[in-house]
Amino acid sequence: MTTAPGTTTTSAPKSALDRFFSVTARGSTFGAEIRGGLVTFVTMAYIVILNPIILSGSADVEGNTLPFPAVGAATALAAGVMTIAFGLVTRLPFGFAAGLGINAFLAFSVVGQVTWPEAMALVVINGLVIVLLAATGLRKLIFDAVPLQLKLAITVGIGLFIAFIGFVNSGFVTATGEASPPVGLGVGGSVATVPTLLFVVTLVLTGILVALRVKGGLLIGLAVGTVLAVIAEAIWHLGAAADGNAGGWSLTVPALTGSPFSLPDLSLVGAVDFGFDLGRVSVVALVMIVFTLVFSNFFDAMGTMTGLAKEAELADEKGDFPRIKSALIVEGLGAVVGGATSSSSNTVFIESGAGIGEGARTGLANVVTGGMFLLAMFLTPLTSIVPTEIAAAALVIVGAMMMAQIAHIDLGDFRVLLPVFLTVTVMPLTYSIANGIGAGFVSWVVVQAFSGRARRISPLLWIVAAGFVVFFARGPIQALLGA
Repeated sequence: MTTAPGTTTTSAPKSALDRFFSVTARGSTFGAEIRGGLVTFVTMAYIVILNPIILSGSADVEGNTLPFPAVGAATALAAGVMTIAFGLVTRLPFGFAAGLGINAFLAFSVVGQVTWPEAMALVVINGLVIVLLAATGLRKLIFDAVPLQLKLAITVGIGLFIAFIGFVNSGFVTATGEASPPVGLGVGGSVATVPTLLFVVTLVLTGILVALRVKGGLLIGLAVGTVLAVIAEAIWHLGAAADGNAGGWSLTVPALTGSPFSLPDLSLVGAVDFGFDLGRVSVVALVMIVFTLVFSNFFDAMGTMTGLAKEAELADEKGDFPRIKSALIVEGLGAVVGGATSSSSNTVFIESGAGIGEGARTGLANVVTGGMFLLAMFLTPLTSIVPTEIAAAALVIVGAMMMAQIAHIDLGDFRVLLPVFLTVTVMPLTYSIANGIGAGFVSWVVVQAFSGRARRISPLLWIVAAGFVVFFARGPIQALLGA
């Protein structure tokens, strides 16, 4: 059982390493930290493949693209360095890697206006702004201004978001291509592919192990699911869905061919350009891009860390957790490192909840996760053997665990219910943590203000809500300003 922040158990630390990470003090063990770190890595490892797919698939304004192998190596390097750094500085078990929302924003929106080196320079600027806000304490003040009900709602929303990601990644939930319904079950309303079937098997098996409180249940489930996937691929040669095979694996094929080793291509490290061509892109457009990056980074990370701290039972009744200021500063540095390595902004990953569900409670788990990412630079073929469909099962399990936090919210008051509902539902439905938080903040301020509780709203919350209004309307605003 874990303890509240700042408290200790009756057991004395067993070593200097134990004291440094507070392993015993948080009711954890070295075995649990190692298992948790490994599980977090397994559930995050897909980013080493997915991030290059997103970033290298789009040409910038000059028609240049990023090389896939170089992006993969940079992604693993940045994730490893930031995950270890975060664990050592904050002693928290939150893994870092390239954030999916921001990398998609860069690939599908930003590089249509600037070059890739310029886009990464904007990511660095975004990170410096985040660090400044954290170092001055403003980020913490904004964090403290958020009502507890919204903090808990963020946790629940992230849980649903994690589960939805798992369902989509597994092929259990798919786009229909129709106006209504926009999504459906599997293929034609049924589980019709082997990869999705193995997701279901892994989900059920892992759920049983977790329900029985089997130590290493998540890791065992992932390992068994991967073995079954390798066997299935060897028998039926399913291949990749991207090759036009509807019944194939969505992202990675669970088969190792050739050497498991490869030398990392780090040519993108330092490939940033702050000499923006103002004849091609306006200052207003650059400011709006940075504004969007900051808001996405700022609130995605805040919401994710709040949810993970609650899941790890490291947050107090206000939602605060140990070394929170350091955590916010290091998270900002993740954007700087991500931009400097051309891997996109690195931030806290919600998949860390899988490791927390396995028992991780300290930064020691991060050292394990980060070490695996650094190793992954040389073992990309081996890293990719775990198919997305199998890793997705762990995400659904963790999402269910995080859903339990809704029991701590009193939903009897509609002034609380509506903002909580919007926070929880908008996240998965728009595929964005920041959107869910913004919907919750704006609705909280509006409903509370017009129902006679304006004086109870923190001035900072008013400012943040106004900022989110701008965030949601950034497209029309940018068009109005002629950007």
